Amino acid sequence: MIVYRASKSEFMEHVENDIISIEIDKKYKEKIGKSNYREFKSWDNSMQYMYKVLNSNSIPDNCGIAIEYRIPATSRRIDFIITGLDEENKEHVVIVELKQWESIEKVDDEDAIVKTMINKHIIKTTHPSYQAWSYASLIEDYNDSVEKKKLVLHPCAYLHNYISPDNNDPLKNDIYEEYVNRAPIFTKGDAVKLRNFISRFVKNGDEGLGLFEIENGKIRPSKSLQDALVLMLEGNEEFLMLDDQKVIFEKIRKTTKKTMLSGEKRVFIVEGGPGTGKSVLAINLLVKLLSENLLTYYVSKNSAPREVYNKKLRAKYSKKYIDNLFKGSGCFINTNCNEIDVILVDEAHRLMKKSGIFKNLGENQVKEIINSAKVSVFFIDENQRVTIDDNGTISEIEKFASEFNAKITKLKLTSQFRCNGSDGYLSWIDDVLEISNTGNFDGFEFDYDIKIIDDPKEIYSKIVELNSKDNKARMLAGYCWDWISKKDINKYDIKIDEYDFKMKWNLSNTKTWAIDSDSINEVGCIHTAQGLEFDYVGVIIGEDIRFEDGKIITDFNKRAKTDKSLNGIKKLYKENPEKALKLADEIIKNTYRTLMTRGQKGCYIYCVDKALASYLKKRIELINYTIKFKDIEEYSEKILFR
Repeated sequence: MIVYRASKSEFMEHVENDIISIEIDKKYKEKIGKSNYREFKSWDNSMQYMYKVLNSNSIPDNCGIAIEYRIPATSRRIDFIITGLDEENKEHVVIVELKQWESIEKVDDEDAIVKTMINKHIIKTTHPSYQAWSYASLIEDYNDSVEKKKLVLHPCAYLHNYISPDNNDPLKNDIYEEYVNRAPIFTKGDAVKLRNFISRFVKNGDEGLGLFEIENGKIRPSKSLQDALVLMLEGNEEFLMLDDQKVIFEKIRKTTKKTMLSGEKRVFIVEGGPGTGKSVLAINLLVKLLSENLLTYYVSKNSAPREVYNKKLRAKYSKKYIDNLFKGSGCFINTNCNEIDVILVDEAHRLMKKSGIFKNLGENQVKEIINSAKVSVFFIDENQRVTIDDNGTISEIEKFASEFNAKITKLKLTSQFRCNGSDGYLSWIDDVLEISNTGNFDGFEFDYDIKIIDDPKEIYSKIVELNSKDNKARMLAGYCWDWISKKDINKYDIKIDEYDFKMKWNLSNTKTWAIDSDSINEVGCIHTAQGLEFDYVGVIIGEDIRFEDGKIITDFNKRAKTDKSLNGIKKLYKENPEKALKLADEIIKNTYRTLMTRGQKGCYIYCVDKALASYLKKRIELINYTIKFKDIEEYSEKILFR
């Protein structure tokens, strides 16, 4: 969707008459809604600079101009587009990313990231060249007209308030060279240079034909994207499907093809506990459905799973082919109904009502996803709700599916690929943590290395040793220690003085902690580890859970101040103590259930609470005994409370 569309001569006239921001705002209200003051001022400012750039006979008056083009199936908008023809009448499209920035800082250890002042705060954001190039890539990969009509796209960035220093310009530092080469960058004083860049491709006007083709092109994955993804998946054993994964894969694939023909709306709910292969199934569906010409996205609320699977799948291929396939759950606020063919939602239990940093955008993420897609697939485990804001439940999905008259299909993954293939271990954990009464009170029958170890340094040494084989062992902990190292890297977060143990939470400068080689030196939390798996984990259980008077007790007051999982629980406790305690108990127990099921081969546990450590040791002792008593309660009493 293009907000403002004109010829160059019309655009120049609107700027000359000082009404360009008014004209854009008028169209914005018609097509999107009310704009904000900052947007209005940025149009007022930036269009004056683009007027200077285009104020030359070298750029024809009848070329096409578009301002604020929303790329379909995304929330991203391109600031400025010029379309026209070269000497051989080939269609060219110049994409200009406009920035008001006056200064930036480079960020060495993150790809294509800079720091700059936005809304009076220094924040991390993507480099302007990367932004412009990624927008062009989106159009190339998904707009049918670009492929069929052979439109040639030329992205660039224009920072008209930024004065480049004579030496060591952070904006053009070598670490950004790859993206600056793909999308040249222009700064204050470069108006003529940008004009020359545009006029290299736009020699003759096209009467807005290029804009028409972009706006009306069918949205579907390009052949080059499909081919690249199939090659990425082939031979990658991490994404090999087994047993009921394959059965459900075929069921969803076939039904989706029929749904595209029938025009009906459909919702799949795929239940599965930890390690049942929900993510592997989602990735395979992503690649297969894209290869069948369907616009498909993988979505997760947590960034960690999508960043890790992105990196694993991409391997040696360019970011261009994969970055745009992985999205956060709050991306569908402004998406039109059925704009997307398929949305695959991993970790659907983590979906929230509102989106945005301040949780003030949109209405309900489940509703927005079902609205946006012809077919939505929710992979869910309700026992992995780990924050007060987690709102993804089966009943919530069913409610909105009915609201949209979508046909609901429920499927269940049962085969275990984590914890050495045992459902018994998961049932045992549920019983031990008093999440539910199960038939696995006395343990499980399989080879799984679980130990309670009294010294956290011993656990760390063991995890380091195991990790040296293939980088698949990690330290994890409940969020009971403040993240002070975030502001001071010389400080340690998790300190247990009794054993002279000290470690830091995982650093904020990586999105792929789970597979980064140096992550062995850091401790991951629930937000980093959920949705991912390792061979072995060392879990530190903090003071938020203890064993007292023969019962598991949870205490939300022992959570760290920097943990946002239980935001609002103290207020709720004042209003409704019983409800608050029940909710906090569920979240804290689910957190440790999730951490203790990240390891496929083993889990080593340290408990701050000595009574909890003793209780867990006795529960593990039960596993090693052959049951000789008919009365399991009598026997367990002798072991547990002797």
